[in-house]
Amino acid sequence: MTTKLSKLVPNTRLSISNPKSNSNSVFGKGIADLCLGVRQHGSLNAAAKNMGMAYSKAWRIIKDTEDALDIQLLIRDGAHGSELTPEGNRLLELYTRINQEISQKAVELYQEISQ
Repeated sequence: MTTKLSKLVPNTRLSISNPKSNSNSVFGKGIADLCLGVRQHGSLNAAAKNMGMAYSKAWRIIKDTEDALDIQLLIRDGAHGSELTPEGNRLLELYTRINQEISQKAVELYQEISQ
């Protein structure tokens, strides 16, 4: 029996935080997309523009997240652009893999439970 519920799919939201931080800043989809943009485009400015975001906002998001996580995400080289630090790259990889696995598991569970 096909129901309207069987046509739906679950969405998940992963964030990685520092439990010792007093900040609300976390590593979630937005910052992950920004970091991926830096990796792809070679600069925070280009990543921000690609996302339709002002550079000043992107800079503030990066800075707030770095402060909250106590991890440097980017190496900034002025006019030469930016790149992810080794920790920034690793965190992006961890976030991406965990997010993919959680999303897949959520779909499987939804299909199993909703029947």
